Amino acid sequence: MGRYFKIFSTFARACLVRDMTFRANFLLECLTSLGWMSMNLAFYLLIFSFTPEIGRNSGWSREPFFAFVATGLIINSIVQTLFMPSASELTEMVRTGGLDSVLVRPLDAQFLLSMHRFDFSSMANGIVGVALLVWSVSRFSVAPPLIACFLYPVLIVCGVAILYGLIIMLAAATILMGRNQSLYDFWFYITNFSRYPAEIYAGPWGGPLRMVCTFVIPILLVVNVPAGTIARPLSGNAWGMISLTCVVAIISVGVSRIVFQAALARYRSASS
Repeated sequence: MGRYFKIFSTFARACLVRDMTFRANFLLECLTSLGWMSMNLAFYLLIFSFTPEIGRNSGWSREPFFAFVATGLIINSIVQTLFMPSASELTEMVRTGGLDSVLVRPLDAQFLLSMHRFDFSSMANGIVGVALLVWSVSRFSVAPPLIACFLYPVLIVCGVAILYGLIIMLAAATILMGRNQSLYDFWFYITNFSRYPAEIYAGPWGGPLRMVCTFVIPILLVVNVPAGTIARPLSGNAWGMISLTCVVAIISVGVSRIVFQAALARYRSASS
């Protein structure tokens, strides 16, 4: 484990040096991300000028909803910093044969393929997300219980694990298909569902969609459960969702490992 941590640190330092070599580009990427996020926050403020909460009787008033938004920013910032840059390169590695050089190295291929490149500019949204979370929680009428403060970072890790498992399974599809840019587009489309509280998915269309995005593709667990834990009272149903999220996170990582190893077993060199 210590060996992999040292390699992980080496990758991080190398990517940081690369980003700092082109400081203007790094700052521009940070400003672009912050500008996009600022427009979204302004849009939500506009919505709350017309309604007291998102979704009828959902309980997501302004401060709790901004805690929800902050949670999404933190989780997506971690995923886009640590995993997405590496995964996005995999298609080109399969096409050109670069994957061959990874497989002959005396290290775990999944580790190398999912964590060899970082995008530190994506951390800008995460930093703002932490600040927004602190602001939101400080304005709650009732402070979150201590147990919720302990559970929140654990559930953040679970949300990251669920998204990581989805990325790895898409990476496995890349190995099998040779090119799957459309599947990465699918990843961004499906994660859009996690940007809003689960309570808004109601009615004849929303109900089935909520079930699918909770139990089939558990994308609604990623942000809703940690945000609900910090922003709402912990009831019996909340404990059930917390347990489900932890179990799904473990299953997601385990299944993605099995799928990825099966894909590698079927991989043929680009030169073959």
